[in-house]
Amino acid sequence: MRLRVAIADDSALLRRGLSALLQSEGLDVVGEAADGAELLELIEKHGADVAVVDIRMPPTYTIEGIQAAETIKSRHPGTGVLLLSQYVETENAMSLLKNGAKGLGYLLKERVSDVDEFIDALHRVSAGGTAIDPELVTRLVARPHRGHDRGDDLTSRERNVLELMAEGRTNQAIGKSLFLGERTVEAHIRSIFLKLELRPEPEDHRRVLAVLTYLRGVGQGRVSD
Repeated sequence: MRLRVAIADDSALLRRGLSALLQSEGLDVVGEAADGAELLELIEKHGADVAVVDIRMPPTYTIEGIQAAETIKSRHPGTGVLLLSQYVETENAMSLLKNGAKGLGYLLKERVSDVDEFIDALHRVSAGGTAIDPELVTRLVARPHRGHDRGDDLTSRERNVLELMAEGRTNQAIGKSLFLGERTVEAHIRSIFLKLELRPEPEDHRRVLAVLTYLRGVGQGRVSD
């Protein structure tokens, strides 16, 4: 089944460009919206597997995209949301992730130029996974934080694995990136789950919980951007 996508951005040029790109890649674009209200109406009327949403839209150009994402996840939990941002905004990103990362993504707009990666992110998010921009992960991990949390017990290699998990990578992709075998990656992930004290649950859910637990931890005590 072809992925059904809704697009929301106040720039008509960007909307049309994204729409043409996605359709050329075999995806169905159910409609375009210029703001959060239009996007919600669009999804209510036509439905969508995933919504591509600009963080900053009318009327205030601050967090309308995040507000729309929260409403979509509340009303249509099966719809994934991939937020696009011009710049890395850690405060807004952590606000997005505070209630869970399942079916949510956050990418810089420049990532759209890597078409294969962008399409892959849409599929991951629509399937309930995550797609967090590597620049955001790097920024969060680099933040100093006070006190001790469970993430402090992770080895440097386990942090590398978890950072790639945060980007939504599969075990195979993590192994390729870090030059590790899949069994070694699996061993690192089991260790991560244990150190973060995640209960036995379906692995895809624990992966999301591990990412969220770690990002919450490294987000503590950071300065504002």
